[in-house]
Amino acid sequence: MSFTDKAKNKVEQLTGAAKERIGDVTDNERMRGEGATQQSDARARQAKEAGRDVKDVFTR
Repeated sequence: MSFTDKAKNKVEQLTGAAKERIGDVTDNERMRGEGATQQSDARARQAKEAGRDVKDVFTR
């Protein structure tokens, strides 16, 4: 996984966390859900890329 991909995923996680917190503060269930989804999507992408990196190490 490149540094750029890691940075993009981290920004997505932080954006999702911010949306979730704003949703909590404003009692906006939709925004809270969007934030949680955005965070989990970013984590899933990061895990998928990390798995590919591990696979590449063992197939060399």
